[in-house]
Amino acid sequence: MMEFTIDSAMIVLMVSLIPALIRVIKGPSLPDRVIALDVVASIVVAIILVHCIRSGSLYYLTGATVVALVAFLGTVALALYIRRGGAS
Repeated sequence: MMEFTIDSAMIVLMVSLIPALIRVIKGPSLPDRVIALDVVASIVVAIILVHCIRSGSLYYLTGATVVALVAFLGTVALALYIRRGGAS
């Protein structure tokens, strides 16, 4: 039962990645793209964590932490860029 749940979670995450990537590419504005990129990073972190659960290894937790940190810093940097009028 646990394997089915983990596989289902992985499928849902992979499918949810598609519309988020489409929004990053075709977003109507820069703030929409920034938010979509943050969503993509969150989904990638979730995929890494589900893989950790599936494999029973804690080896990839560092990678998930790094992806989350870089995504956060990137979102803050892009928000400052947009706030200062760089998007216009």
